[in-house]
Amino acid sequence: MHTLTRRGFIAAGTLMMLARPLRAAPKPVTIIVPYAAGGPNDNFARLLAEGMGAELGLNFIVENKPGANGIIGATQVARAPADGGTLLMGGSGPVSLNILLRPSLRYGFDSFESVAMMFDGPLTITVPSTIGVNSIADLVAYARHEKRALTYGSLGPGSVTDLYGLILSKALDIPLTAVPYKSTPTSLIDLITGRNDLSYMTPIALADHQKAGAVKILALTTDQRDPALPEVPSVAELGYPQLKASYWTALHAPKGTPPDIIQAYSAAAIKTVQSDSFRKLLATNGQIEKAGGPQALEAQLESDRQYWGKVIKENQIVLD
Repeated sequence: MHTLTRRGFIAAGTLMMLARPLRAAPKPVTIIVPYAAGGPNDNFARLLAEGMGAELGLNFIVENKPGANGIIGATQVARAPADGGTLLMGGSGPVSLNILLRPSLRYGFDSFESVAMMFDGPLTITVPSTIGVNSIADLVAYARHEKRALTYGSLGPGSVTDLYGLILSKALDIPLTAVPYKSTPTSLIDLITGRNDLSYMTPIALADHQKAGAVKILALTTDQRDPALPEVPSVAELGYPQLKASYWTALHAPKGTPPDIIQAYSAAAIKTVQSDSFRKLLATNGQIEKAGGPQALEAQLESDRQYWGKVIKENQIVLD
């Protein structure tokens, strides 16, 4: 039998009180996903909509607005009425990187209210098995021997994978050149066949190829190892804390959305992300639960301004 603690009782009561006026909402609450339907973010959003709807007694629907590196969807939310009817399932790319990279963008950090931090995921430092590199030290030695800039696949200028190459190049003092791709599968093919020397794809995209011996994941860009890949060390344990990086996903609302609505949505989102079903989906997709309220998301945005902002400024990167 489930026992409700005093703290849990208070939290549940607060959520119920906040939910009462929300049930009178005249329309469904739309969660905008700035990516195409059928992908991991779409799956996360639909489970989130289901969980939040059950918690608040509202109808949450998912609307996919892909395109322009997430700008189309994020712009729609930034311009939406601040009445609680529209939310953005945002993240590192659609929010932080676009704002930091694109001075002409029609939205900024001040265009949104932070609702809830949800989860993040690590990158990898990966090489094709054919080059015989088995550690970061081997990678440095390989680069010195090749006497050329090593190539790595990226998802385009300004993407997390593109910028991470700049971080790795500086930290290891080796020359690297980005090769842009429109999708992960095509980049993966060129990694496995040795056309590129490096990749920073997610562990979930590489796990089967690692087990098959086609690629070698040298490290995860995290503090700790992933239970799904216990043999792969983290950059922190290898002595490279400056190589830690991740990409996150969170929930945002248009600026000016009332605080009581933000609080209700935040509590419902956190409870959903911490549910067994959502955690199972996170594990399946190689993501890490990082549920937290508006302050947690604000802290992440500030961290991005310091971390990615420094990389962008040092390399004088400006995108249209």
